Amino acid sequence: MTTVDFAQMSGLEVMQWVQKESPTEFPSIGRLLGMRFDEVEHGRIVISLDTRPDFANPLGAVHGGIAATLLDSALGCAVHTTLPAGVGFTTLELKVNYIRAARTDGQTLTATGTVIHAGRRTATAEGRVIDDQGKLIAHATTTCMIL
Repeated sequence: MTTVDFAQMSGLEVMQWVQKESPTEFPSIGRLLGMRFDEVEHGRIVISLDTRPDFANPLGAVHGGIAATLLDSALGCAVHTTLPAGVGFTTLELKVNYIRAARTDGQTLTATGTVIHAGRRTATAEGRVIDDQGKLIAHATTTCMIL
């Protein structure tokens, strides 16, 4: 396993490392769900994943928790890109609106998270999940506490 001193890296540098290294040896929600960090820039993150049958709810569609987790990751990581080295965050609130169901057959879902406000104590961000046809699956807002 690669040893990286995240405490010495800005949030943007950490997210760029995650994007570049795609750390598969690293236990994480990203590895569990197969998330890919497609775009990383200051205040903005794009993450995608391919759906699979394991993501199904009892009705056979992708469980809403998958979209919520994708949004929580994209919005939180977008906030993280604005933070200096040694500063962290935690999600205080996540509000998700579900628009339509996603299929479990390998459909690509893409979440974009964008920071609205990055202050000393709190940050807010918004995001959307779209399917591979560009249709809106869910959208969300978050408030994060800066630690």
